[in-house]
Amino acid sequence: MTMIKVVIKSLFNRKATTFLTILSIALSVSLLLGIERVRSGARKSFESTVSGVDLIAGARSGPVNLLLYSVFRIGDATNNVSYQSYERFSVHEKVAWTIPISLGDSHRGFRVVGTNGNYFKFYRFAGDKKLSFSQGKAFEGLFDVVIGSQIAKSLGYSLGEKITLSHGSGEVSFQEHADKPFSIVGILDSTGTPVDKSVHISLEAMHALHVDWKDGAPPRPGEEVSQSHLLNMDIKPAAITAFFIKLKSKIAIFNVQREINDFREEALLAILPGVTLRNLWETIGLAENALFAVSIMVFFVTLIGMVISLLATMNERRREMAILRSVGAKKSFIFSVLIVESCVLTLSGMVAGLLVLYFGLTVSRPVLESEMGMTLGLFAPTFNDVIYLCAILVGSVIVSVVPAWRAYRNSLADGLMVKS
Repeated sequence: MTMIKVVIKSLFNRKATTFLTILSIALSVSLLLGIERVRSGARKSFESTVSGVDLIAGARSGPVNLLLYSVFRIGDATNNVSYQSYERFSVHEKVAWTIPISLGDSHRGFRVVGTNGNYFKFYRFAGDKKLSFSQGKAFEGLFDVVIGSQIAKSLGYSLGEKITLSHGSGEVSFQEHADKPFSIVGILDSTGTPVDKSVHISLEAMHALHVDWKDGAPPRPGEEVSQSHLLNMDIKPAAITAFFIKLKSKIAIFNVQREINDFREEALLAILPGVTLRNLWETIGLAENALFAVSIMVFFVTLIGMVISLLATMNERRREMAILRSVGAKKSFIFSVLIVESCVLTLSGMVAGLLVLYFGLTVSRPVLESEMGMTLGLFAPTFNDVIYLCAILVGSVIVSVVPAWRAYRNSLADGLMVKS
């Protein structure tokens, strides 16, 4: 009888213990690899949100804050940028194109983004992917609106429907622009970025919504400017929140950045999105490492549990070991049986853990994409995953030496003396 047959029959004789051990290993493996997959997926999703942008400019504040509200729609700007300053840099001799962004309003918890035609023409994500329409087209009229795919899906909107925007970026607003409804003229394809949860209008429309506001307060009853009157007005935006810059040459990046940062007419800040994103990861790196450390400790606890399980059954298995010795098995064979048994348990737990992981990813993908804009691919284990799995297998072999050594030291006579 080969060693593998002995191990398999021994494990089948202890079905309940074997199942619980494999389950605990599977859960710890899926937790460890799942945390790594979510961490890498979050980074890739963040990094692919906007591509091909050399600089992001806005009112002077913190670089990370500027990146978060301009690209990821997280937080709010401390101040706006005058439209005159934006125009000055949009026609700069070293600038190829710009995309203005104006934030501040919302629709049922989704951020409203004021922009112009360059947004649909030049915005890139996930490398060099362009924005495309699943239905309709870009806005043309003053009260046209283009919505992201997630908004259309979650709210059940279709082309031609009328929607009302709210003042402020919170999920609940007590100040509605009810007198100025917008008509949906376009629905974007899914991108896996904050674009999917954004409501897009023109810069002129963003200004028109607030043309009758004074000092941040809504107009008094009877003082509102009607929608029909706005359509006949020559509306020009007064300010924006931030703008993306693409330069004609990469060599000019630092010169243009310094020129914006030293702009005397207004306090502006220009950042390199890639560098600022790395700073963001350094900021949250401690939390990532803490989460990863927790998953490592969970697996160590699982290994200890496996050792305890093997040790707990050793007294019951002394007769089994003695019988093997009586039919000619050497002490080294007994030692090897315990090591191989540990490897079989660990490998079975790994396979089960990978199945649990991929099942969990399949189930959670729609939620993560819709709620967090995070895309997790169902690809094969990465190089890091293989390293972790090999480390787990080596760890199980190391900890199994304790029960294996105990079995090795049990003599034939000691085993035969155990009462049944």
